[in-house]
Amino acid sequence: MPHIDLRDVDDDDLDAIFDMMRDPRSVAQAAFTAADPADRVAFDAWIARVRADPDAAMWVVTEDGGFAGTAGAYSTDGAREVTYWIAPHAQGRGVGTAALRLLVDREPERPLYARVAAGNAASAAMLARLGFTELSRDTAFAPGLGRDAEEIRFVLPPTLE
Repeated sequence: MPHIDLRDVDDDDLDAIFDMMRDPRSVAQAAFTAADPADRVAFDAWIARVRADPDAAMWVVTEDGGFAGTAGAYSTDGAREVTYWIAPHAQGRGVGTAALRLLVDREPERPLYARVAAGNAASAAMLARLGFTELSRDTAFAPGLGRDAEEIRFVLPPTLE
């Protein structure tokens, strides 16, 4: 099993993150993406906002020290959410599950929420394996699909101590 870790994002990671987030297959899986994933100026502005936001946390997922994706947590509408994006070369081998487990361990707030496109069965299954349960479904415009798509919201409830 490879060694999976989370580390801080540094400037040298930005090209790899941009490339991952504009990969057509990944964009279709994520669905709820930037309006134009190929727009580097918009990407740079977005990541600068994320990195400057004291309420947002973003890490690089590493596999044996190499870039394998991103993971993060942020607050929206009073709820703490996790987000993750695993690079295509690292998908399907447990990298995402290990990274999300590390993220959940780092993020103390509960309940914790996550969202996935309904068509991304692998991501929904990964959340379920880690104890997230389906909370709701909604339809919204998904730039990655060019149409409305169903989004599933999951929750990781507080645990009994």
